[in-house]
Amino acid sequence: MPFQPDDIDIAIIESLIKDGRKSFRQISREIKVSTPTVQARYERLVNVGLIKSVSPIIDLGMLEVKTEKHFENIKTKSIKKHDVKITKDMILKMTCDLCKGPISDKPHVLKIANFERFFCCTSCRSLYKEKYKGRIETLNQE
Repeated sequence: MPFQPDDIDIAIIESLIKDGRKSFRQISREIKVSTPTVQARYERLVNVGLIKSVSPIIDLGMLEVKTEKHFENIKTKSIKKHDVKITKDMILKMTCDLCKGPISDKPHVLKIANFERFFCCTSCRSLYKEKYKGRIETLNQE
């Protein structure tokens, strides 16, 4: 089964939507789970691709006219805000990190240092390990 966020994942996402500058400790106090749990869940949400970035929201009214024009150009290039309610009923569509095909069942996970890679089958996971053997060994030594 593909990744399905639970109540803790949703609480972390909602907390970051309110204020992306919060520390893991602040989020843990807010949602009443441990700090390591928040950190592990956040890293998993990043690894599966649900969280792409935590971006600043700039108040253009606080800037002078010259600076405001520069930031207006940046603003038009940035991602638009989406009003989407994330629930635990949602399922994240995952793609294999090797063949880019859909992962329809439970993903086969390869943990490398602080990263997780997701595969549709054991053969893709094995081929990935063989293809990137040198890089994986280097990352695991650090």
